[in-house]
Amino acid sequence: MRFRTWPVAALGLFGLLALIVVSLYTAYGRAVGTSGQLEAVNVRHREIFSKLRQVRSDVYLSAIYVRDYLLDNERARDPEYLKQLAAFRASSLAALNDLTDLLPPHSDGTNTLNELRDSMETYWSLFEPLFFWTPAEKLTRSASFVRTDVLHRREEVLTLAREIEALNDASFEAQRTEIVKGRTEFQQGLWNLLWQSLVLGLIVTVVAVTRLRGLERRADEQRVFAEEAERRMRTLSQQIVATQEEERRKLSRELHDHVGQLLTGLRLSLGRIERAGHSTSDSREIVDDLTRIVRDLSSGLRPSMLDDLGLQPALEWLGRDVSRRSRVTVSVAVDGGLDDLPDAYRTCAYRVVQEALTNVVKHARADRAEVVVRRLKFSLTVSCADNGQGFSHALKSDGLGLRGLEERVKELAGSLQITSVPGTGTTVVAQLPLAEEVRDARLAG
Repeated sequence: MRFRTWPVAALGLFGLLALIVVSLYTAYGRAVGTSGQLEAVNVRHREIFSKLRQVRSDVYLSAIYVRDYLLDNERARDPEYLKQLAAFRASSLAALNDLTDLLPPHSDGTNTLNELRDSMETYWSLFEPLFFWTPAEKLTRSASFVRTDVLHRREEVLTLAREIEALNDASFEAQRTEIVKGRTEFQQGLWNLLWQSLVLGLIVTVVAVTRLRGLERRADEQRVFAEEAERRMRTLSQQIVATQEEERRKLSRELHDHVGQLLTGLRLSLGRIERAGHSTSDSREIVDDLTRIVRDLSSGLRPSMLDDLGLQPALEWLGRDVSRRSRVTVSVAVDGGLDDLPDAYRTCAYRVVQEALTNVVKHARADRAEVVVRRLKFSLTVSCADNGQGFSHALKSDGLGLRGLEERVKELAGSLQITSVPGTGTTVVAQLPLAEEVRDARLAG
């Protein structure tokens, strides 16, 4: 069973992504929770401190007002002092009620707050009889009252307030320490999660890279094997084309030289028999047909003039022969000298034109074709254009003729291009770069 990498890699990557998402979500939630807890502790600490400060302030100010009242012998301002002391008392009691809600229940701070509340009630109750004193009583009893009652109760209240403040500070530090500890544990857990993510990512990366390296190595081996197989196939194809061309050459020569000569001799013999008074018209027609067939076969396989006279005469003869045998008028134009071309270039150019004209006659439904061969400094261009029906899809070179042309052109490092537009015809163009020795020979000539 072949091992597949992508499920493992996909599972690892999705797991890593899920781990990262969970980590971020957890980190965000814990950070928000920690910040909220710390802010709540700070707010409660500040509120308790504010309420205790309010209690101390009311106590201090009330003592000052009591002192001023005892030193003031005018009874007209008694209601003003009484009203202000009532305001201080209401303010301090309201602060005590707020402290009850702020302090945790069943704690040391709550017990101390209850003691403070009792002490405050005692403290404020001290001032109620003062407003019934006569001026004489103020003079005789005020100093002793302030020294023994007011100052003692005031210090008792302030001491309890300081105890509550100390307990509040201790509670604040304890809660803050607990929050910091939780944040430290969270950071440690986050680091562990990060390391787990990194390890998982490293494992996935190593597996994926190892597998990809193996696939790339196998792909390179397959590519080298395919290139080698393609090279061998191309070499074999070129050898087949060369062997085919050589066999065509030999068969064309045999038909032209031997069979053609035998038919010519037979025709001469028939001529002598006819001169002797015997009728040989039917035999002569048969011999003429055989001669024409043999000549056509020989020229179709490989025209002797391609080897004897060169490329341009062979192309001109091919154009005349196609025009004679079909309804297509073929024109041949040559630009540049072709006499010094090697046999491989002459054969390739001739076969390109021959195959293109064969397709024009068979498929194009054209009445005119134009063949142009242009010899440039570094290349040879062979084109054949017709005015036929064309086609709308890309031409597939499935035929043996076009495949043979492609191999011939590739053998000379050239390119074959076929373009067509429906209704306007088809153009076949072969570009053959001239080898360096061919260019040098021409320049030397």
